[in-house]
Amino acid sequence: MKVHPVTALFPMLGPDELLDLAQDIESNGLTEPVILDADGVLLDGRGRLAACELADVEPRFTTYQGDDPVCLIVSANRHHPNTTASQHAMIAAMARSLSPGSLPSDTARCGINVTRLSIATTVLEHAPDLAEQVRIGTLALNAAYTAVRRRKADAKALLAQHARLRQHAPDLAEQVIAGHLAVTDATAALDSRQEEEHLRRRVEEIDAIRLADGDTTPAFARTAEAGDVDWRHAHQMAEQYLAQRHDAIRHVQHSLAGIAELWSAVQDLAHHSRSPYAREILKGLTGPARTLAHRLIALETACATGTA
Repeated sequence: MKVHPVTALFPMLGPDELLDLAQDIESNGLTEPVILDADGVLLDGRGRLAACELADVEPRFTTYQGDDPVCLIVSANRHHPNTTASQHAMIAAMARSLSPGSLPSDTARCGINVTRLSIATTVLEHAPDLAEQVRIGTLALNAAYTAVRRRKADAKALLAQHARLRQHAPDLAEQVIAGHLAVTDATAALDSRQEEEHLRRRVEEIDAIRLADGDTTPAFARTAEAGDVDWRHAHQMAEQYLAQRHDAIRHVQHSLAGIAELWSAVQDLAHHSRSPYAREILKGLTGPARTLAHRLIALETACATGTA
């Protein structure tokens, strides 16, 4: 007898369950008939029909008079002994894919949980292999949905990697498309390129500062381009130079701030440069300090008289 494809999605009764049903039918008769459609296709009652054959009891049939056989099948199997809620939802999703528009918008009427049906539909659309595992009961629906979301996230990330390669490294993208290079390896190569370019730009910026400061030693970028060092090492040297330059600037600023705080003493010496007071101060200085003092006094005198 031909079986409706949606009916075939539900598992058959196990041997022990089938034997129990056969014994019950043998003792009490078939209380619920096997349901066929107008063309004689079996809609519901595969287990009952098989049990009747096992019990050698003539089965009773009835013809479905409604207009939604899929809803009948799904509803009739809502309490199928070998079907979990996850399986029932997946089979409903598969039934709807086999016969679009067959299930009503009010799916609760067919014994279907709307949320589970939505999840099952998503799994069926994006991972038919996982959907089949849910149908036969080897994978829980929520676990399948989690796997689908992970697959979708991975696929999205992969597309983003391809787009990045096409934008920034068409040559690497071509190698990936040709199958000569894995996406992960191509992405790593692009990361390396971009890091090197970043280091190059930074080294060149620092070289420009050195040149403006009047430094005549070889440029860090030139040593890297010549292959004497790699760009990472050149960047380290450049940043070290910049740190030392910063320290030197802070030191000079601090020194000038100290001079500014003591400038009143220089001004006082300039105003009394010929006095015993000034001569005694200068006499007690060492050679370099005395020379500096004379220069500062001369500078302050020139500023005061407007001859500087």
